[in-house]
Amino acid sequence: MAKSMTKSEIAAYIAEKVGVTKKQVNQFFEAQAELAYKQAKNQFVIPGIGKLVLVETAPREMVMRFGPKAGQTVKIPKKKRLKFRVAKAAKDAILGAKK
Repeated sequence: MAKSMTKSEIAAYIAEKVGVTKKQVNQFFEAQAELAYKQAKNQFVIPGIGKLVLVETAPREMVMRFGPKAGQTVKIPKKKRLKFRVAKAAKDAILGAKK
């Protein structure tokens, strides 16, 4: 399996493809990340790739299986989680369309 591209390799590829400098591409990455951090609670869409969403899980009960509390029911409070939902177009492009 081929190794993944580094940030500088990605910047060089995009810079060549679009016709801008690597510095401008890196500035774009930084601006996009900053905007994603601010907008994640409202969903942040990366067109053609997917979206970053904040999801709140419901409180639940769980039976402990191991340790000193084995067999006891423990309440787990609700919490917020950050998830990335991959777009259908990206799934189809990478995995191939379902028939």
